[in-house]
Amino acid sequence: MIRNLFYIFARFLLKHPAPICTLRFFSLTLCSNHYYVSMKALRTIFFNVILIVTAMVPKAATAQVPDSIQASTLLMPLIFERQYTPDSLLTLPQLDMPAPNAPLTLGVDNAWLKAAKTQRQRENALRYGAMMLNPELVRYNLATLPEPPDEYAVGADLEKSRLVITPVVTEPVIVEVEPVELKQRNWLHTFVASLHFTQAYVSDNWYQGGENNINALLDVLWECNLNQVLHPKWLFNNSLQYKLGVMTAHNDSLRNYAINEDNFQFSSQLGYKAVKNWYYSATLLFKTQFFNNYKSNTSTMTASFLSPAELNLGLGMTYNYKDQYETKTFTLSIAPLSYNLKICRDIDRLDPTTFGIDAGHHTKHNFGSNLEAKLNWKIRNNIIWTSRLYAFTNYEYVQGDWENTFDFSITRHLNTKLYVHLRYDKSRPWHADWKYWQLKEILSFGLTYRIATN
Repeated sequence: MIRNLFYIFARFLLKHPAPICTLRFFSLTLCSNHYYVSMKALRTIFFNVILIVTAMVPKAATAQVPDSIQASTLLMPLIFERQYTPDSLLTLPQLDMPAPNAPLTLGVDNAWLKAAKTQRQRENALRYGAMMLNPELVRYNLATLPEPPDEYAVGADLEKSRLVITPVVTEPVIVEVEPVELKQRNWLHTFVASLHFTQAYVSDNWYQGGENNINALLDVLWECNLNQVLHPKWLFNNSLQYKLGVMTAHNDSLRNYAINEDNFQFSSQLGYKAVKNWYYSATLLFKTQFFNNYKSNTSTMTASFLSPAELNLGLGMTYNYKDQYETKTFTLSIAPLSYNLKICRDIDRLDPTTFGIDAGHHTKHNFGSNLEAKLNWKIRNNIIWTSRLYAFTNYEYVQGDWENTFDFSITRHLNTKLYVHLRYDKSRPWHADWKYWQLKEILSFGLTYRIATN
């Protein structure tokens, strides 16, 4: 077998001659059945075969492949190191165009190198553009910042009648700064008060007729919420709102004014985080009115203080969402276990059945389920949509309120509001036109003042 290998190797050398110096290793005596090869000669044969094959293989350009993944600089922090010129940012290398002066001197394919340079130049352009658009995020590398220029002072040498320029030595200034104690706010308050008006004047001889009218609407809102940045596992929101609307009543012979809006409402929500944006929660809602209200040209009272009034308590889950820019906030409370109390204090002058209470009774208790959804959406800088949907059922009747307020700001303290309140109450008597539905709409214009600690 070894004899055959040497025979094949000899024929290979005859077809592919190699340098004479590589043939020194032959210390063979070939005969018909005998041969002799030393171990040293075998090692020499092995290494020289490698040299011969390497010498005969033509030199071909081989591509350089990086042996590791290069990290992108786009994922690194924005650090200012030097000033870029527009040409260095916008002019990218051309991959397919030959060099104008001399051919490439590298013996390998360097397309990968040109692609890497182009990629790095594009990354530098994107990073520099991000620095220009977001300068507050840029950090500085002290090692690459230039040295500040030296300062010089110009003085006069009267003896020699010449100007003398001397360097100015600046001594470091040590400023003692007293530590400032930052006070954490556990509660975030928001107070909004608005006074809106609508007015109409019609002369006595106006061809279509009509009456003078002045409406005033006062709206006061106070919110006190627990700071979730300091208490991320708790949700505690409280809201107190009062609306009072007064209008002139020319058609009423008994009164000069009438109340078209009188609503006091307090809501509270306490929750403990369950998972992600969901909380185990307990909710409370109470609403009533303060002033007496009458039908036009009669002494029939339609409402008074705590007549009606409504209290609702619920246990369930609450979903709380706020987007990154705080332009949308959404809260959904679902209470499978809910208690509802309806109150009519003055049953002598009011019919309690109009409020869903049995005749001759001051209160009515119901157990069931309730749902409340709140949305605050800042559509534009001057347009805010606030919506509230509330529903309660004891599995025999359903009552619900859907309130929508569109706030159009003209200036910081001048705005226009559109308020639409749709109500459904199956516990009230049937109406021929509206059935169980009720609707209130108010369009007003006036002044608004807002204070917030968040």
